[in-house]
Parts: sequence; C-alpha cells; structure tokens
Amino acid sequence: MHNLGHTRSANRRDHIVLTPDTFVRTALPGMQAATAVVHISPAAGAAFTQYTAELEPGGTLGSTAAQRFVYVLSGGADLSNENSFRSLSAGGYAYVPAGLEQVVTANGPTRLAVIEKAYQPLADVGSPGLLVGSENEVASIALMGDVDLQVRSLLPDRPEFDFAVNTMTYQPGATLSMVEIHVMEHGLLMLEGGGIYRLGDAWYPVTTGDFIWMAPYCPQWFGALGKQPAKYLIYKDWNRHPLG
Repeated sequence: MHNLGHTRSANRRDHIVLTPDTFVRTALPGMQAATAVVHISPAAGAAFTQYTAELEPGGTLGSTAAQRFVYVLSGGADLSNENSFRSLSAGGYAYVPAGLEQVVTANGPTRLAVIEKAYQPLADVGSPGLLVGSENEVASIALMGDVDLQVRSLLPDRPEFDFAVNTMTYQPGATLSMVEIHVMEHGLLMLEGGGIYRLGDAWYPVTTGDFIWMAPYCPQWFGALGKQPAKYLIYKDWNRHPLG
C-alpha cells in the first residue's frame, strides 16, 4: 500500500535519520553485480561516506583512493590482492588503508556496511596497515561500568587510526547514562532490535536497518525498547585535533 508521503526519515541541520522505505539504490563507479545505498556523504556535510553495499554472488566493490572499513552484515566476502587472500563471514570486518589495493568479492548474496574517509596523517606517527578481524573475537567491555551496555572496539585505539568503529549492544531497558554533546560526528547503522533516539530536540523511534548521521555537537541519547537487545554499528572521527 502507498504510504501517502509518510516516513520516519528526517533531515535536520545537525542530524539525518534514514529508514529503509526511503532507501535509493545506485551503482557506484567500479562496482560489478552490486548496488549501494549511500547513507551519508560530504554532500550532506559529513567528512566521510558510509553506504550499504548489496552484492550478488561474485559481485565486487569499486576501488577508492580513501581508506576503507568493511563490515559484513550478511553473507560473506573475500578480500584479496596478488599477495594475500582473506575470507570474511557475517560479523567479520576489514580495515584497508589508503593506497592499498584490495578486491572485495562476494561469495554469495552479501550485504556490507562500508565506510570511506580521506586519511589525515599525523606528524611523527606512521600510517596503519591492513587489519582483518571478527567481531566475536573482540573483547566486550561494559560502558562506564554498566553491564547491560556492552561495547566492542573493532579498530585499535592507536594514534595512527583517525577514526573508530564500534558495536554497542543494549539489553532491553538499557540507556546511555547522559545526553552526549561532542566534537565527533557519527554514522550509525541499527543492526538488531530498536529503541528511542534523541537527536537535537527531536525524538525518533528506530529499528533494525535504520541509519543515523549525527553532526558534531548534535545532542544525542539512546534507550533500548522491546524484548530483545538493541545493537548498532557506530563510526566516529578520532585521534585528531579539531583544527586538523
């Protein structure tokens, strides 16, 4: 049935909420047997790009001059070049530094969360290398001692990395302990469950598949609702001075 113009999606000065009913798919340059839902990009004011890639068996991502982070949402993909070959299943991820050519090929119907960002070098600090991991092998840490809110840091907190990617899992009823306002921007993809997000002065019901962009200094708070845990994948810029 036609929704008669109704959607939970919203575009505000300091945040964007995108729900699957408003997703538009496109093929990015170099993609083969694949499409992308571009959730956020510099065109909307962000300093990074994040998209969900949907690949057919044998489908590939295009190349990029930027650093790239790939997280497997479903299916599986192979990461390869002439010197190496790695396979990633659901929950697996890879960080590919700028300038390192890696081909990402789906080995079946596959969905990937992809983050790309121009690298900001830091004086006297080397650039990061290729990193491949699996979320279930990363230690889970209670946020601020709250055992009902668990964080897994998928990238090392080392100065050569200029962004962080975490998963955060809330038991039903768990919430952030405060309304956060900070210099970092976020890209957030809901992986499981749902709840209520405060963004700016607005309140949004969110659920699996929704995407949120939060600009620097956007007031933000989340509480999990329902009978199953809520989980999201979240990006933030990190380890760099605000003046660049």
